[in-house]
Amino acid sequence: MTRRLTKYLMFVVTALALVVFASTLVQALWYAPESSTYVPDGSRTGARTVPPSEQPDRLIIPALNIDAPIQYVGITKKGNMGVPSNFSDVAWYKYGTVPGQIGSAVIDGHVDNGLALPGVFKHLDELRVGDDVIVETKQGRKLRFVVTDIESYNYKDVPGEVLFGRADTSRLNLVTCGGSWIRTEKTYDQRLVVYTVLVS
Repeated sequence: MTRRLTKYLMFVVTALALVVFASTLVQALWYAPESSTYVPDGSRTGARTVPPSEQPDRLIIPALNIDAPIQYVGITKKGNMGVPSNFSDVAWYKYGTVPGQIGSAVIDGHVDNGLALPGVFKHLDELRVGDDVIVETKQGRKLRFVVTDIESYNYKDVPGEVLFGRADTSRLNLVTCGGSWIRTEKTYDQRLVVYTVLVS
């Protein structure tokens, strides 16, 4: 009887351990922290109708060995820019400027997956002024942007008009999280923004 009870307990413990492992694995692969990058009212227009030759498909950053698919996102119920559904893709704000057109296109990505595993933009802070950022369209055209500035803001003080609104030239702004994790709000307390301009 004791041997049977021991085997049964071992089976239960093993089964529970497998459930916990599976749950952690699922979160590690698909969990996506919430964004708090607020979108100004002036940038809340309808989704752009983009011809295939201009539809962004991949983001390439040679200095960081990034070659990531681009998802299209809108605005959350809180009025923030949406985020990628996983931590390996990036996301373009589809109600804003199309990369390559005059204005400020915005692409965001996760710094990690909420469980300390690195996200696509884990090393975005290692970019330097002059580094290349490339957007490849669905028809294979490559738009080359160059980093002009890198800034860090409190997550509640990201300058939305600057991030989404500048329309003096063709810009691409990259956004990710930084700083410390705020458990109650499920987000980080800083936003890193890499500003780039189109050169070819």
